[in-house]
Amino acid sequence: MGIVVVSGTGTEIGKTVVTAAVAAVAVAAGRSVAVLKPAQTGLGPDERGDADEAVRLSGAAVSVELGRFPEPLAPGTAARRAGLAPVGPGEVAAAARKLAAEHDLVLVEGAGGLLVRFDEEGGTLADVAALLGAPVLVVAPAGLGTLNSTALTAEALAARGIERSGVVIGSWPSAPDLAARCNLADLPEAAGAPLLGAVPEGSGALDPVEFRAAAADWLAPALGGTWDAAETTERFATG
Repeated sequence: MGIVVVSGTGTEIGKTVVTAAVAAVAVAAGRSVAVLKPAQTGLGPDERGDADEAVRLSGAAVSVELGRFPEPLAPGTAARRAGLAPVGPGEVAAAARKLAAEHDLVLVEGAGGLLVRFDEEGGTLADVAALLGAPVLVVAPAGLGTLNSTALTAEALAARGIERSGVVIGSWPSAPDLAARCNLADLPEAAGAPLLGAVPEGSGALDPVEFRAAAADWLAPALGGTWDAAETTERFATG
């Protein structure tokens, strides 16, 4: 995995924490990791962005942010309203390739969902993945409604010939309801890809040392962790 694109099925579902967990496991394995955030929205110039937060939690080598727009909107809309130049897929792909020449792993964290517009030409995170030939790791919510949004994301990726490396639940509840428990079995079918982890809710509030020590427990071996999808699914199916 030289470059991995991390996309959510929507917004505020745990992409940054999942990105940090993947980075933390890679760093623990002795790999040099960079986190790239193409467009950060909804923050002022002095606030810590998603890429910086992922580096803080994981201990990754470097964070790079290509554009920042103050309003919490889609990147293309936020850039237009701020009177600033948007960040297009070509610029993102070039930055990712440069980082990949200097680091073992580059994690490109999107904004919102896969097809959120970056610019007036309609460029999206899917276009970035296509330009890079990189796999997409899909981050999905645990509960009711996630199967539809995950299936739509998977269908969009398949239509573009983009590899789906798997799906990770971005915030696994401490007391999962029936829908969340059933979704452990149903998400891989909706995604057309394996379930590669479930990050406990509130993990982003952990001290970085605690976060790094626990990250491998949340991710499957394909991502360098020890989490067992079959065991977890069976345990909650009978719970």
